[in-house]
Amino acid sequence: MTGLSIAVIDDHPLFREGVRRSLGEINGFQIVGEGCTKEDAIRIAHDHRPDVILMDISMPGGGLDAISPILDHFPDQKIIMLTVSERSDDVTKALNSGAKAYVLKGVGSRALAEIIRAVASGEGYVSPALSARMLSDLSSISNASNKTDLISELSSREYEVLDLAAAGLSNKRIALKLDIHEKTVKHHMGRIFAKLNVTNRTEAAMALRDAGRDIRLA
Repeated sequence: MTGLSIAVIDDHPLFREGVRRSLGEINGFQIVGEGCTKEDAIRIAHDHRPDVILMDISMPGGGLDAISPILDHFPDQKIIMLTVSERSDDVTKALNSGAKAYVLKGVGSRALAEIIRAVASGEGYVSPALSARMLSDLSSISNASNKTDLISELSSREYEVLDLAAAGLSNKRIALKLDIHEKTVKHHMGRIFAKLNVTNRTEAAMALRDAGRDIRLA
């Protein structure tokens, strides 16, 4: 046997056939096993020890749940998730469980071949669109964390004022609600803007929302 040995685990026979045919037309690959369930994936990993396993997420037993049992016995096994799922949670779980690559099924045969070679040589891979989305999600989480840190810098009175302002109350109504002078409310709003690094009430209210508070903009 020459080239890389590949196993394809997917519960759609036509898709498995397509992958087998596509890789068969490219030198350097040999399909040594096919299956359609989590149990098949584990059995094929044990019986055939392929260089790379291509595995779907959505199949009986769950592809994601097959990763750890395989790697528990064969820690060097290279696994590529080949799926239609674009969920960030699925990508994260797959990679955290030990999969070396996460590829969307729309990939072309030549591109898939290159990914398989890269993974077999020890590299990782995530479809570019998913990588960009994950970075965006991480950035959003970081921004929300920053907003939470800024909100925590507000005094209890400033938080009360901001909460009421975010609910749509005017300075005058906030003053009546808190039994303080309207000038004092304006003073608090100025300090709130400075602490949150915003320039108006809407931005302040959005900062409150991003920090996880429930607000109602007027």
